[in-house]
Amino acid sequence: MRACSIQIGLLLMALFTAGCQYAPTATDAAGKRSSDPRLLKLSYTSEVDNSGREYFVYLPRGYEDRPEREWPVLLHLHGNGERGDGRDELDFTLIHGPLYEAWIQKRDLPFIIVVPQLHMFGMDKTVSYIANRSRDSIPKRLDNGVPERKYIQPRGEMGIGQPISGWDEIPQGLPWGWDKVETDLLNMLDQVDELYRTDNRRIYLTGLSYGGFGSWYMASRHPEKFAAVAPVVGWGHPDLMAPIAENKVPVWVFAGGRDRTVEKSYFYAGVNRLEEMGGEVRFTVHEDMAHDVWRRVYEGEDFYQWLLQHSLEEGQSAP
Repeated sequence: MRACSIQIGLLLMALFTAGCQYAPTATDAAGKRSSDPRLLKLSYTSEVDNSGREYFVYLPRGYEDRPEREWPVLLHLHGNGERGDGRDELDFTLIHGPLYEAWIQKRDLPFIIVVPQLHMFGMDKTVSYIANRSRDSIPKRLDNGVPERKYIQPRGEMGIGQPISGWDEIPQGLPWGWDKVETDLLNMLDQVDELYRTDNRRIYLTGLSYGGFGSWYMASRHPEKFAAVAPVVGWGHPDLMAPIAENKVPVWVFAGGRDRTVEKSYFYAGVNRLEEMGGEVRFTVHEDMAHDVWRRVYEGEDFYQWLLQHSLEEGQSAP
């Protein structure tokens, strides 16, 4: 980032050069095995470039057994490294996030999970870690058990960071981010609502890194749609906070104390503005973690429990 100009440049450079236990099989009251979770790919035509693409939809365990039940929806926006063509490269979105937890780690998460893939927008030509990525990094769902989790040892000292000023010169988002596919995301939620038994009062939004920035953007643009929002290692610009506060959208923000890609000092202006406006916000800094703090966040049970505590009020259902 910069102190202002220099530090925001460092953030963009970093982003351009760097996204429970196994749950036993559930049974119904008669002792029968509940329906297994399903991972589906839904097709759509992108409003961005008229291309045919796909996105993941995860149906939780037991979805088929209870036709009367409506399920909460969790929209997850991935980080910069998981971009792709929405077809052959869609599996890269399995690497991190709630879908990794539910499908790869086989956790019994009671959500319909929606996972799109952000367009490449030419970054495979300019970002080395995207250009050089390998399909070997994509985790596989095992027939028996779950794959071992991979952790990265944090480096560097924990510190308080430098205060940030001059927000008028800092852009609200990152180049070629999730704001470019805003209409696509809304259309996906509409399609999922038409095809599956969704609870419109419990639509949740989370994202990591680039997806964290995207979560702030979507929450600010469409605060009436989301019952709760959880940006992970993506700070929110103060200018985005008014609609979120006015609609009383609960927000839980996460940062890493050792994160040198998206430094925690950039988070305070936004969360303080949100709180000053009467918004409901909690800010958790994992001081011992670096940029990949999402591994701990999405692995934890408290994250999902917090989401499920929130729903839109009667008459406030998402349009």
